[in-house]
Amino acid sequence: QDFKGLQALCLSQGLLFEDATFPAHISSIGPTLLLEEKLQQIQWKRPKEIHRNPCLIMDGVSRFDIMQGEIGDCWMLAALGSLTLQKQFLENVLPKDQGFQDDYAGIFHFRFWQYGEWVDVVIDDRLPFLNGRYLSVHPRTSNEFWPSLLEKAYAKLQGSYQNLNGGYLSDALVDLTGGVQVQFSLKDPPPDLEEILKAADKSRCLMGCSTPGQSRRNIELRNGIVQGHAYTITGAVKIPYKNGWKHIIRIWNPWGYGEWKGPWSDDSPQWDHVDPEYREALLRNKDDGEFWISCENFQEQFSWLYICNNTP
Repeated sequence: QDFKGLQALCLSQGLLFEDATFPAHISSIGPTLLLEEKLQQIQWKRPKEIHRNPCLIMDGVSRFDIMQGEIGDCWMLAALGSLTLQKQFLENVLPKDQGFQDDYAGIFHFRFWQYGEWVDVVIDDRLPFLNGRYLSVHPRTSNEFWPSLLEKAYAKLQGSYQNLNGGYLSDALVDLTGGVQVQFSLKDPPPDLEEILKAADKSRCLMGCSTPGQSRRNIELRNGIVQGHAYTITGAVKIPYKNGWKHIIRIWNPWGYGEWKGPWSDDSPQWDHVDPEYREALLRNKDDGEFWISCENFQEQFSWLYICNNTP
């Protein structure tokens, strides 16, 4: 579908775009994502019906804009969280020529890498709701809609929202970058894992990780880590600690809340032994789903590390 042509046609006719190829219908949700009676209750709403002043992007794009909805697509949202840290990749996926102010016609488009080329995916902006709540990813700021619309475009690319319910973080990283990905098992990690993480962070690679367990179960352990879940790695540093050095890794949960409660977590005593300038630079004590963890605990709690870059 040609975004510009369809947008111009809608504007000339004074109509809001309705996408017949991914309609506001149960077929776009998928037959088994929800129970039959719940599927019948789904309502589709445009952002202008939800908020009187919707925006595509408010104050830039950030991982903290994203809060996972009812769909088990943490694998895709963890990749998206990583993408927000790398603006050069983001501009490919999220074209700037659209919004709710000028030339609004209920039509948006996003780009994904498929089989060796960038594919432009056009959608209308009708979003699925169940009992007044977002079925899809919901924005932390009530009038910012880029995460929900981008997720809808990815659902269309995959055939339905149901097809986002469980997947591979490694696939999503490639779909969002056209890059080359490598994965490491943390049960048998490379001996220089700390150096790999630090080098990947410095080279601005996209990084994610996942925990063992069934992805549909989402069991949260007492230590705050969710089983069968995908996370974004947002930093890896080596800091002076007591009389030596400590490798710590920063990780973000696509739920937008739910953090590790062990050593190096937001309230942990380890931070009392860190130079105040490091502590102020690194620690954000908020329930936003992001936390620090030591390299040792990282290897114990997580099963796979994924790194993606646009060159090998």
